[in-house]
Amino acid sequence: METDIDPHGLIGRKAFARDGTRIGTVDEVYLDDATGVPEWAAIRTGLFSRDAFVPLGPSDVVEGTLRVPFERALIRDAPDFGVGRHLSPQQELQLYHHYGLDLSGPAAGDGPGAAPDPPPDREFGRIAGAEEA
Repeated sequence: METDIDPHGLIGRKAFARDGTRIGTVDEVYLDDATGVPEWAAIRTGLFSRDAFVPLGPSDVVEGTLRVPFERALIRDAPDFGVGRHLSPQQELQLYHHYGLDLSGPAAGDGPGAAPDPPPDREFGRIAGAEEA
């Protein structure tokens, strides 16, 4: 999943769901350790100080805000892994399944839309979060 989003500039920005409702504020951005590409953002929803992970690949930055192309309810129901540490390959796979995203790309997998297990060496480290920026 590739994105042109500047991860450092994203911290502290407001995030909005597909229908324009506010989700929360970008708390942390997670980069693929192997490529350095920003792939996930942790959004502080304000709901019991919980962070919800959202994929950055299909998201856009519009007028200084993050626009996530999913419904607010789906985002708030995303698996909660806590923040401040790496996302494991298994956690990433859970997030891909939750959002119905294709991890494999068009030429990989066992069939159309198949999402294989991620490579064991693929991890996602965070960059400075809001409290550290």
